[in-house]
Amino acid sequence: MSNTLELLNWRYATKKMQSDATVPADKLEIILEAIRLSASSSGLQPYQVLVITDPAIKQQIREVAWNQSQVTDCSHLLVFAAWDNYTTERINMMFDLVNEQRGFKNEGWEAYRQKLLAYYPQRPAEQNFEHAARQAYIGLGSALIAAAEQQVDTTPMEGFEPEHVDKILNLAELGLKSVLLLPLGYRQTDGDWLVNLKKVRRAKEDFVLQR
Repeated sequence: MSNTLELLNWRYATKKMQSDATVPADKLEIILEAIRLSASSSGLQPYQVLVITDPAIKQQIREVAWNQSQVTDCSHLLVFAAWDNYTTERINMMFDLVNEQRGFKNEGWEAYRQKLLAYYPQRPAEQNFEHAARQAYIGLGSALIAAAEQQVDTTPMEGFEPEHVDKILNLAELGLKSVLLLPLGYRQTDGDWLVNLKKVRRAKEDFVLQR
């Protein structure tokens, strides 16, 4: 078994974290870089990650996240926040960035820009947000794998009230809406009911379909 698979067997949705344990800066940066390098539709990266360490802010978020203790006990709380809409300005920003970084313009790439500009901004904002939010889940997957490889514990969370988190973090001012929470930290083994339980997944033959 590869080391990656061993570590994915090691990881689980940690239910209790050590409140006095800090994830080292170098490990945090690897996790964040893995998210940044994730795939996204058309390479638009239509979401951002907020890193929350302020205890007061974490406490406010815990109050609207079903009182889950990992939110305040974690070392760093990552908030994945997606664009609230695909706009002409945002699409152009990403295409211009590609051209700047690569140092040239590609005819096919520019034609694709015009295709997106003719499509996304005309759709309802909520439909565009839902699409952007799905891209954030790709970043979450990268984060879970990277964290496992760094032996940092995680708890992916949808159990929170996004509209309240948006207000706490003033996300509307940034044109963002919260999608996911990801506490990073270290498991508290003597207080976590899930820590020693067998990882259960469907058998490969029931999960992977060959056609």
